[in-house]
Amino acid sequence: MTVTRKLRQVWDRLFFTKQSLARLAFCVAFIMPFSLAAETPAHRPSAPHSFPPLARDVTAAHMMVVTANPFASRAALDVLKAGGNAIDAAVTAQAMLSLVEPQSSGLGGGAFLLYYDAATRQVTSWDGRETAPAAIPPTIFQDATGKPLPLDSAGIGGRAVGVPGALRMLEAVHKLHGQLLWKDLFTSTITQAENGFPVSALMSREIREEQNSLMVQEAARTYFLPNGSVPEPGYILKNPALAETMRSVAEKGADALLTGRIATDIVTAIRQSPASGTMTMDDLASYQPRQRPALCMPVKMRTVCSMGPPSSGGVAVLQILSMLEGFDLRHLRPDSAEAADLIIQAEHLAFADRNLFLADPDFVKIPLRGLLDPAYLRQRARMIHPRHAPSTVEAGNPSWSMPDLPPAQGTQPPKPEHGTSHISIVDAQGNAVSMTTTVQDVFGSKLLVDGFILNDELTDFAFVPEEAGKPVANRVQAGKRPRSSMAPIIVLDQNGKLDMVTGSPGGGHIISYVSQAMLLSMRWNLSPAQAISAPHIGTTGLKSDLEAGTEATLLADRLLQYGHHPAIIRLNSGLSMIIKKADGHLTGAADPRRDGIPYGE
Repeated sequence: MTVTRKLRQVWDRLFFTKQSLARLAFCVAFIMPFSLAAETPAHRPSAPHSFPPLARDVTAAHMMVVTANPFASRAALDVLKAGGNAIDAAVTAQAMLSLVEPQSSGLGGGAFLLYYDAATRQVTSWDGRETAPAAIPPTIFQDATGKPLPLDSAGIGGRAVGVPGALRMLEAVHKLHGQLLWKDLFTSTITQAENGFPVSALMSREIREEQNSLMVQEAARTYFLPNGSVPEPGYILKNPALAETMRSVAEKGADALLTGRIATDIVTAIRQSPASGTMTMDDLASYQPRQRPALCMPVKMRTVCSMGPPSSGGVAVLQILSMLEGFDLRHLRPDSAEAADLIIQAEHLAFADRNLFLADPDFVKIPLRGLLDPAYLRQRARMIHPRHAPSTVEAGNPSWSMPDLPPAQGTQPPKPEHGTSHISIVDAQGNAVSMTTTVQDVFGSKLLVDGFILNDELTDFAFVPEEAGKPVANRVQAGKRPRSSMAPIIVLDQNGKLDMVTGSPGGGHIISYVSQAMLLSMRWNLSPAQAISAPHIGTTGLKSDLEAGTEATLLADRLLQYGHHPAIIRLNSGLSMIIKKADGHLTGAADPRRDGIPYGE
């Protein structure tokens, strides 16, 4: 096929979309080389029928908030304008997301938070991950014959609910760093819950897709399917039960949720639900967040910080960025099959290590220092062969800092994951929060209690405790935190000052979403809007995933030639990114695939 004919096809596609002028601009900047990179026209996928709209860069002089919903972004910015700091704004953002984006996060879920203190130039990390109940059986996600349950049914009902940790974690961080009174951070959510909010197109679509599973509990069915039907976009939905819950939380803190009447309601819902769970009042009351060392390592003249285990996301993202440092990516088009090949190969290597080694560090020995050792990662990078992807990838052999021998462990087979939300905040003092928060699957366990959704986070555990006769690191254990893929990121410049805040929802794909966006920003100097709007490529350790409905699909044939196994699927990220420029101004963008929007002053 001639170049002229290919250009003509791209031109025709652009002018048959609703955003033709925006697409033309994006084509010149990004998509045009992507189209020209495709080969073997006989097997070329059909032209994408739709594209996610482009994100928009927003600039602010002093402060900025980016969340997955405009109500949450506005409420958090109002807190900053009232004299609050990034931690105060994060509490308010999470409260509002509990109302307006219940399919992704809320009081009934967990979170990981990174906090950058501008005065000390230190990054601290907080673990608000859910925990397994004390009486949980190790075979909870197996049938009577010992086979793992189907993932789409395992997460519905009480057995999948972990002890919620997000609120207790936020309370602990706020006690150390917050400026405004705790009770004043919930006012906007209480008012909005009483007055109602317009259901977004995304929330309406996800209710429609999950309506059958939302029918398993009367409370969820009544709220999410008013009058027995899916609420259309713009429908005003009120949540007086959540308003009452928020009043209690504002007055009593996390104790209001984890003790007393609400805790009793949580346990009752879990015990009386389909596939009932074992959670008790003691499980709720005894939950404690963990302050853990942030993972920080140098990458291309910057310091990249993320969350350590029980999240695997930070380790994997740092490994991917480090392994690709030795490749001259800037001489490749960021939208080319050659660049995608290198990125996906690095991701496969990171996922192989993740599936063997990473789990809750309070239960499992992890060679964390070895996994992030530059010499080890250079050795792993030598396994990346441009245009010749290996048929199989195995975990490496990192050094162990413990005096004893590494345990014999089995590899957890990869499985699909979903859900989650992300919050990026920079306040007027230069402090920053990067927080990824989740109820796991869309609408979590599908159980609604006192106005909020309970998570189904325990499905992040390995469903089978052993593989090839060896214990799997991420197996089910009482009190344990299931492994996560969440990867909140804070990047510092050479002087230890804030450079970037980013992160994304998306289950196992979080690792590839965040890695790709950071590479596009740090290695190819794309703006936040360009970096997070780009068509997704990546993996969760299985196929090489290409975002359906985008120009990424045109890479399938070339990647197949390179030894990959491409799969074209919907990749619903929710990236947010804020970059601090040399003049101190902030530029931010929200993923156009969701409802997010940046607000700044």
